[in-house]
Amino acid sequence: MTRRSDPGPAGLVSLARALSKLGYCSRTEAERLVLDGRVRVDGRPARNPSLRLDMGRARIAVDGETVSAEQRIYLMVNKPRGMVTTRHDPEGRETVYACLDGLDLPFLAPVGRLDKASEGLLLMSNDTRWAQSILDPASGVEKTYHVQIDTVPNEAMLARLRAGAVDGEERLTTRAATLLRHGRRNAWIEMVIDEGRNRQIRRIVEAAGAKVQRLVRVGIGALPLGDLAKGAVRPLRPEEITLPLGNP
Repeated sequence: MTRRSDPGPAGLVSLARALSKLGYCSRTEAERLVLDGRVRVDGRPARNPSLRLDMGRARIAVDGETVSAEQRIYLMVNKPRGMVTTRHDPEGRETVYACLDGLDLPFLAPVGRLDKASEGLLLMSNDTRWAQSILDPASGVEKTYHVQIDTVPNEAMLARLRAGAVDGEERLTTRAATLLRHGRRNAWIEMVIDEGRNRQIRRIVEAAGAKVQRLVRVGIGALPLGDLAKGAVRPLRPEEITLPLGNP
């Protein structure tokens, strides 16, 4: 069945980005489709993933079927430890997309990432504008983590965690670090950050003289993980989609 592309945002975008913004596939997959000769624009073969086009006017077809904007989907996933947040992993590791098995969904992309050893709240959506509003550093979206470390911190260590760290040329910051509970040899700390640097919390904890044993993201902005079971998925409620996730 042939369908016209729904009008998109004003301005020109690359062909690969257009396919991604329409929720058809990731930008990397879109580039592969174009290079394989499977994409046409306005009835003509398109071999250049960087081709600029107006999403509101151009007709994009893959394998003969015109691509239209998919229904916007917003999901919360409780990512288990050991999964990676990529669509396909060259090392054959299990990906977070295994949590979506059996669900009739368009292509969804993770909104940010959690590394393989981390777990907890992960958002997934095909609304790239909404995702970018969360990921944009200027929005200051806070991410809250519960972190198990291999020692019981004293006040001096907690102060170091709150102060952040300098690692190489990077300044790593925290918004808060609070002791939740502790045993004889380890402790759980709640840490809040508003950046998304690679292994940020792990590097801050290591700079303070401890090691992370578990790292669980429990909140993004005003959205909590709540009691969602590990590996489970649920759609966001309408009021959650419009929550003030970033700074006012």
